[in-house]
Amino acid sequence: MVMVESTMLALGTMAPAFQLPDVVSGELVSPEDFAGKKALLVIFLCQHCPFVKHVKTELARLGQDYVPQDVGIVAISSNNVEKYPNDDPDHLKAMVETEGFNFPICYDESQAVAKAYTAACTPDFFLFDADLRLVYRGQLDDSRPSNGVPVTGKDLRGAVDKVLVGQPVPSNQRPSVGCNIKWKPGNEPSYFG
Repeated sequence: MVMVESTMLALGTMAPAFQLPDVVSGELVSPEDFAGKKALLVIFLCQHCPFVKHVKTELARLGQDYVPQDVGIVAISSNNVEKYPNDDPDHLKAMVETEGFNFPICYDESQAVAKAYTAACTPDFFLFDADLRLVYRGQLDDSRPSNGVPVTGKDLRGAVDKVLVGQPVPSNQRPSVGCNIKWKPGNEPSYFG
């Protein structure tokens, strides 16, 4: 396991376009599907990462709390499934069902979407406002698998709450920390390591 921090994509960046299959329905999902929502949260995750396992219950709660408040949420897994078969679409589908996620998980086989977002770790969070401009990128909260701090989602929740009431999100944001995205050989982006 290689622990890395998120790249902290520039605030104000427009949500990079993508079209990826939902591992449950098979239907293509894109940022445009969330047009008219108050916000869009894009989460990079995988099934096997201990950092994701540590926060998966909170990820489900985020969906339960914010999807009804007109927040679009989509998760994306970009890991190389040849080396990490537990991150394949079937295992991701089982994760959706087991955790009760009410948002799609998509599979980024080419890893092009992870590169477009400069995603570096799992989990990695990108929150966009109604105009699909980046207003938050960084950690869920201060909890890590072995530090004893409770998982609350306070950093990300604070940002979503600000967007929902039309207030600016403070720009002082802490990077997410997690396992590195498992890149295919020769596919490592220049911003990683």
